[in-house]
Amino acid sequence: MKSTFRSLSNFNYRLWASGAIVSNVGTWMQRTAQDWLVLTELTDKNATAVGIVMALQYGPHLLLLPLSGFVADHVDRRKLLIATQAALAALALGLGLLTVTGLVRLWHVYGFAFLLGCVTAFDAPARQTFVAELVGESDLSNAVALNSTSFNAARMIGPAIAGILIAIVGSGWVFLINAASFVAVLCSLSLIRVAELHLSERAVRTQGSLAEGFRYVRARPDIQAVLLMLFFISTFGLNFPIFISTMSVTVFHAGASQYGFLTTTMAVGSVVGALLAAKRRRPHTALLFVAAAIFGVSCALAAIMPNHWLFALVLVIIGVSAQTFTTTANSTVQLSTDPAMRGRVMAIFFAIASGGTPFGAPIVGWVADTFGPRWALGIGAASGFAAAIVGIRYLAKYRHLRLRIVTGRIRLSFDEGAAMNDPNRSGQRAA
Repeated sequence: MKSTFRSLSNFNYRLWASGAIVSNVGTWMQRTAQDWLVLTELTDKNATAVGIVMALQYGPHLLLLPLSGFVADHVDRRKLLIATQAALAALALGLGLLTVTGLVRLWHVYGFAFLLGCVTAFDAPARQTFVAELVGESDLSNAVALNSTSFNAARMIGPAIAGILIAIVGSGWVFLINAASFVAVLCSLSLIRVAELHLSERAVRTQGSLAEGFRYVRARPDIQAVLLMLFFISTFGLNFPIFISTMSVTVFHAGASQYGFLTTTMAVGSVVGALLAAKRRRPHTALLFVAAAIFGVSCALAAIMPNHWLFALVLVIIGVSAQTFTTTANSTVQLSTDPAMRGRVMAIFFAIASGGTPFGAPIVGWVADTFGPRWALGIGAASGFAAAIVGIRYLAKYRHLRLRIVTGRIRLSFDEGAAMNDPNRSGQRAA
């Protein structure tokens, strides 16, 4: 247990984590309230509209990719995070005031979603690479996993609180509470001991440095494989606001509190997945393939569940597999990337993780509207299987994947290199 939470022994990380959990709860409250507002108050259960909101919210990650990664590698990340977190608080306040006063319209939500996406395009790569400055390289994998634990623990708490508050006071007050929650993370960033940060040498500003991240990834087949797997799952699989809201409203005919409960059950699995990742000293390549395959199977099972109780049970499995995949992918890419390039590579990572949503979410929303939510979940299942195939291909081509039968059991073995970018330095490892 001590190894699972070892990063919390660091004062700066402990301070950051305490502020982040409060802010994360508020963020999940807002996400739940926003989806509910669009689906039930501003439209007549239109899943496509929810997909458009997601597209506008995550599209800027792709549009601003070269600039956001460049900024994350060349500026003071703590100061950048103070600016982005303050901007996110202001956006939550603005949307909350419009909703509370009854002036909110669908196009307002679209506009705020786009502005939110622009801010988070700069916030996400800076926030992830800032973790390395808090704890250093040795505990980076653990800190990334604990960040995911915090984020998903908030996913358990936030939607449940939001569901109750929506029923009692309405969505607008949920947005205002989220705006107030940013005070916690802003205070933690202000109180961090700057002298104790593990600062790496800033990247040198040279002509063409904006494109260096792409050239770096192009020379790394291991990172390319992870990013392609991430593309499939994030674009077509991680559309949970659509999956859960449409299954809840259209299939199970539930209310806001039921929707919050279903979101929370998946978060339980996500927390379990994040804690399991935190126990590992370093991420394992085979986990990406296994997690992707389990994600595909669990989405397929969720699509055929006859009632919300069984659906909730499968959501726990989806949460474990999705979190295991995303946390392992994040840690794998960060630990195998040169620190001077980390901001730009992680900007590409998050552009794919979030930037695929503008393509996938409207498609998934349209399928849910046209053929039903169960078919939309089928697309999520297909994304997991596609990612698993990419993982198998990489392991077969670069890690000499072999299938063996040992004492009547099927076993997979491959060469696990000392570093992901050097598959020739290897020791045999069984999966």
